[in-house]
This record gives sequence, C-alpha cells and structure tokens, in this order.
Amino acid sequence: MTLHYRALPDPTGVVLGPLPVPTSAQTWAETGLAAVPLPALAGAYARFGKRSLDLVLGSLAAFLAAPVLLLLAVALWIESGNPFYTQERLGLNGRRFRMFKLRTMVRDADGKLAACLDADPELRREWDLTQKLKRDPRITPLGRLLRKTSLDELPQVLNVLIGDMSLVGPRPMLPEQLPLYAHPAAYLGLRPGITGLWQVTARNENSFALRATLDLRYAQRLKFGFDLRIILATFGSVWHATGY
Repeated sequence: MTLHYRALPDPTGVVLGPLPVPTSAQTWAETGLAAVPLPALAGAYARFGKRSLDLVLGSLAAFLAAPVLLLLAVALWIESGNPFYTQERLGLNGRRFRMFKLRTMVRDADGKLAACLDADPELRREWDLTQKLKRDPRITPLGRLLRKTSLDELPQVLNVLIGDMSLVGPRPMLPEQLPLYAHPAAYLGLRPGITGLWQVTARNENSFALRATLDLRYAQRLKFGFDLRIILATFGSVWHATGY
C-alpha cells in the first residue's frame, strides 16, 4: 500500500497542501511540459540564485568531503576493485549526463538486474512499484553501509560543480523512467539534486508515482528558504541511515 503524499512527515516545516487545479490549457504535446503551471521555475532564484548557492556550498562540500571520499574509495578498491561508477541520467531540459557515484554493487550490476527480477516475482513487483530494491542481491557488504548513510552520493558534488546537478532538486532519473513520470515539467525544468523533498519525506519508502508528486510540490514552492530547510533536513536523514 502506497502512502498518500499529504500523510508524509515534512521536516522542512512547509505543510504539503493539496495539489492546485491547473489553469493552463496547454498539454504535453503542445509545450513539451506538463499542464500544471510552475511560475517558481521562472523566478530569479530558480534562474540565478540557485546556481550561485550550488557553487558556494558545493565548493565547500567538495573540500570537506575529499578526505572521506579518498578513504571510502580505497576501502571499496580493496573490497571489489574500481570504486567509482557512472550512469546516464536525465538533466535540465532533458539533457543527458553521466552521474558519478561510489560503486556499491557487484560488477556488471545493470546487466544482472533483469536476471534477478526474472528469478524472483516479489523483487519484480517491488521494482515495478518503486524502481528500487530494499534487499538488492547485487549490493556488496560495504556498499550496503554506504547506501544506508547515503555516502555513495558524495561524488555527485562534482556533478554539481560542473553544472549537471544541483544540491537540492528532483532525484536524477534514468532516461527510460521518464514515461513513468506524471509531472515531467517539475523534473525537466530543474537540475536534478543530490537531495530533495522526496529524500527527506518519503525516503525510499513509497512508489515512483509518489516521488513524482513530491517533485512537483518542490517545483511549485521553489525558493531559497525551502532549499535551506531541505539541506538541513538531509543531515537528519543521513544520521538515521534510512537509505538503501
């Protein structure tokens, strides 16, 4: 059973109200975007301030994370070889980019996914609902620890600095997931984020459809204070190690 987004706890301090009734008659076919209006994406903060925040805090994060990243890379190399992993994701305006991560799975994990799902109907149902697996058989022991603490995401600070991603935004989507996404404008109108509203509320526990709804709520409320609240709430999510 999927939790309704209005029942989620919101550590950002912003109440998740009802979805607004669209006022635009434009359709996806006419505009390339969803019909729900998103004026916040055209505001000064979305166009200029958000990128400035990314560069300032991203540079600080890169400096602080460098020694931790080096230690983790060495540990992963000892465990199973090459510690880094890249995967193609969709970014701003649909541009494709390579997202960096610490490798938490066995080699050729993408190629082994289909075999895992075919062998276990329960895993298939979970994947179809959430696009993730809580007990993914491809994850290594050290990789499981990194995922629970979200430390595997540290290399994405580089994606932020080069402009592929933002510190806060919708979680990076695989290109093939776009047809599953209910509100494309909320995703394609922003750089995807290392953290976001979904990560500090639903945090892996609900469906891909709920993730799309929360990304829409974020795009509707986008502003400096909201991003700061999400960044602060992220520390709590990492501390409680609720990732997988």
